[in-house]
Amino acid sequence: MRYGFVLPGGDPLACAGLAAEAEAAGWDGVFVPDAISIETEAVPPAPFHDPWVTLAAMATRTTSARLGTMITPLPRRRPWKLARETVSLDHLSGGRVILAAGLGAAADDAGFYKVGEAMDIRIRAAMLDEGLEVLAGLWTGRPVSFHGRYYDVQGMTLLPPPVQTPRIPIWVVGVLQSSRSLARALRWDGVVLQKGTAAGGGAIVPSEVAEVKQMAMERRAQDAPFAIVLEGETPGGNAREATAIVRPFAEAGITWWLESRWTAPGGLSDVRRRIAQGPPRA
Repeated sequence: MRYGFVLPGGDPLACAGLAAEAEAAGWDGVFVPDAISIETEAVPPAPFHDPWVTLAAMATRTTSARLGTMITPLPRRRPWKLARETVSLDHLSGGRVILAAGLGAAADDAGFYKVGEAMDIRIRAAMLDEGLEVLAGLWTGRPVSFHGRYYDVQGMTLLPPPVQTPRIPIWVVGVLQSSRSLARALRWDGVVLQKGTAAGGGAIVPSEVAEVKQMAMERRAQDAPFAIVLEGETPGGNAREATAIVRPFAEAGITWWLESRWTAPGGLSDVRRRIAQGPPRA
């Protein structure tokens, strides 16, 4: 069981400092948002910094914590450019990168209406599938040819390959109500569990985690590691209550708990305080 902390964003220097504090406090990973423009009718555009520049700064201030995004909208990124960014960070960090990928948040989509990118969810799902294949191929350091509907690669080789073998771990969003979404995640190295709104939404419960774990056991090789990742919040000032929240999910099969502070009313002081209180160990 591992514990990560999702920062709410911030400039690269601030995030680098928070990452160092998180590692010292016992967190196993630190993650940052990956968005171009989060914008809705109720939420005005917010400041964002490039995640890979931010993670590079974080890599220089840490030695063991895993580093990654929550979550990279791969259909909005050129896979070959993302391959170069992730490999560079993997070398800078000594092999500590995790790539979490998905279709992209609905709030982030609002910004993409303004630049003419594909909005249809079926198109973006197909782009995600193709993009993952291209990305994983380019990480091998061998020539890659791929001919899909949205991406066409003709014998491209990217060197060097990542530090990690056989590749940088790929976690993919798996929506519990979508068999296709879960099947996509099961083809890679981990699933970031989410619950859609189509079937009533609500919070994820341990029995749903157990079902995903059973699916992974049935559909994947038994010796292939697979991460089951869940985001949530726990009260850092009450260790017993925090443990009580996480333990049922750990028993059901999650391998990573991500403490997600997407909003912090007290700013970075709130984030710093929760980081210092440490993980809600189950």
